[in-house]
Amino acid sequence: MSIAKTFLEWPVLRQLREGDFLGRGPAVASERTKSLTPRTVEADRVAKSVCPYCAVGCGQKIFVKDEKIVQIEGDPDSPISRGRLCPKGSASEQLVNNPTRQTKVLYRAPHATEWTRLSMAEATEMIADRIIETRARTWQGTDDEGRRLNRTMGIASLGGATLDNEENYLIKKLFTGLGAIQIENQARI
Repeated sequence: MSIAKTFLEWPVLRQLREGDFLGRGPAVASERTKSLTPRTVEADRVAKSVCPYCAVGCGQKIFVKDEKIVQIEGDPDSPISRGRLCPKGSASEQLVNNPTRQTKVLYRAPHATEWTRLSMAEATEMIADRIIETRARTWQGTDDEGRRLNRTMGIASLGGATLDNEENYLIKKLFTGLGAIQIENQARI
């Protein structure tokens, strides 16, 4: 390509030549830019969701191609975020597509140096057994003066801000039903 032709294709000269003085029209787009297509155009479907990172609940549009998430953008229909996402929300596609993401249950026994893989059923049983044992061992039915307590001080809950209202409601009911009184949420701290 000659120097003159290169010079004449400079965006500022195209702006002047085409009357796009503010540089907001097609005069400032290069041929390469004009040939690009967004990843969202080729998506098979779009699912709506809520960002998993904090308690704000920003709406997301999740673009799926061949059953793989290819892009996540803010949902303009969301009354909360109106199409905007913070940097973490914008990068949440990496949360599911990261090749180093753990997808199996890992357990390291006390004093062990290695992790072992457990099935979800084994892990769930282990957690349930420990909750039942701890509740039984630390249960306080009455205080020293015979007043009814019906509580355990051996179980506490610290919820995360990524949980939605329904999940927090169910967790609160579960731990209250177990007799725990130390129930807190990271969003309040």
